Amino acid sequence: MAGRGRRSFSLDRSGREVTPIARMVCSAPRNRSAITRLQLATLADTAVDMVTAYTLTTAAEAVGLVRAAVAVGLPIAISFTVETDGRLPDGQALQEAIEEVDAATGGAASYFMINCAHPTHFADTLPVQGSVRERIRGLRANASSKSHAELDKSETLDAGDPVSLAAHYQRLRRSLPNLNVIGGCCGTDHRHIAAICEAWTKAN
Repeated sequence: MAGRGRRSFSLDRSGREVTPIARMVCSAPRNRSAITRLQLATLADTAVDMVTAYTLTTAAEAVGLVRAAVAVGLPIAISFTVETDGRLPDGQALQEAIEEVDAATGGAASYFMINCAHPTHFADTLPVQGSVRERIRGLRANASSKSHAELDKSETLDAGDPVSLAAHYQRLRRSLPNLNVIGGCCGTDHRHIAAICEAWTKAN
């Protein structure tokens, strides 16, 4: 249908803790979750245009998901989370993770994203190589600059500063030339999205 938006289904991990051990999807490329395979096979028979896997913590689980999606003919986007040092929870640099996934899958992922992390955690550690930066098209950042461990222990929601978060998005737009899928993650609400949209529009 001309003019309609793409319909994307989101896959996310089941628990709150973001650790390489607590994986929802898989522990290695050859050990994919039967539930995830069933989900993807079921979605392939629907009107869904693509799937997006969020909050991934290792390249291995991303490889497993991309291969599973390719097997049923579904386009897939991969979204990694990072710690306060800009690295994945297992210590791998974001650039290395993207390169590993692309190398293992022939570049089959539609694009990559970053989610469940505040921009201050990764703005200074983005991939150096231009071709890898160009693979990052999506961002769903946290409102809070706290670490995952700090957020897990928090008894109240840290909503951060919507205007400040929007300014970070605006700056990241200059660093990530293909960034065009934006939203919010933990702690964000309509205030953050409105501020981000306003900042994004002004940058045009």
